[in-house]
Amino acid sequence: MLHPALAEAIAAAIEATTGRPFLLKSAQPVAGGCIHDAWLLHDGQRRFFVKTDTAAAAASFEAEADGLKALQTTGTVRVPIVGAGGTAGQQAFLILEYLELRSLDHTGGATLGEALARLHHESVANSDATYGWPRDNFIGGTPQSNQSHRTWAGFYATERLQPQLALASRNGMERTLRDQGERLAERLASFFLDYRPAPSLLHGDLWSGNAAQLAAGEEAGTPVIFDPAVYRGDREADIAMAELFGGFPESFYAAYRAAWPLDPGFETRKTLYNLYHVLNHFNLFGAGYLGQAQRMIARLNAELRG
Repeated sequence: MLHPALAEAIAAAIEATTGRPFLLKSAQPVAGGCIHDAWLLHDGQRRFFVKTDTAAAAASFEAEADGLKALQTTGTVRVPIVGAGGTAGQQAFLILEYLELRSLDHTGGATLGEALARLHHESVANSDATYGWPRDNFIGGTPQSNQSHRTWAGFYATERLQPQLALASRNGMERTLRDQGERLAERLASFFLDYRPAPSLLHGDLWSGNAAQLAAGEEAGTPVIFDPAVYRGDREADIAMAELFGGFPESFYAAYRAAWPLDPGFETRKTLYNLYHVLNHFNLFGAGYLGQAQRMIARLNAELRG
């Protein structure tokens, strides 16, 4: 049940943001969130989607709002509109537009593939030519460093692989595998001798659970992405993660490639980019992902030796 003091703070934030009083009539828990609690709030006329957690989650909610606003500003892809965020006592909250969603179908997948290609392509023109993001954020529940780098290889080694390897070592990864991962990170630039990706704005956590399409209304069928971990990097990192766990319609991949074909060598880089997410899953969920990480590190080091 939503704590009364928290409900009062959320209602006040909605009123301050919309300029209209919000008298809460129902707060229904929403399933699906694996990190924060989620609620559908209703005043009899308007509905809002609200995430809540302990006050320690305020930084995560601020980063999520920042990422959603950045994606929305591009005008290329639909995201939930950010309402407001804040804290009440020992609780934090984030208010978002409520969207009635359903799984992507063939048409929705194709539309999303085209929209993602536009996001990646058009955001390059507005880039400052560095890789990273003005603020750090989170990948799942793990802090994600986004310090700026002039080279993509430097960014990916320093801000992605090495922090996950260090965390994995503290979580029980054996020293031999950690050393193999570190050797990979140190020689990572070898994968980019003939491939220099432009810094596109990325969703950053693009698995199928973070994409859907609107189920009703004037925008029915419009694809939506949410729960981002944005930064500027190689566009292929988004596509790689979308392929890691599957779940997207084949039309999504086909439409993206038709709009902006991937460069030669993607299959190798896909393994490199997805190693970050597999290591993160090991750090979040345990040893079930360690064998996969070991195979990926071995495969990539073998590519470098070749």
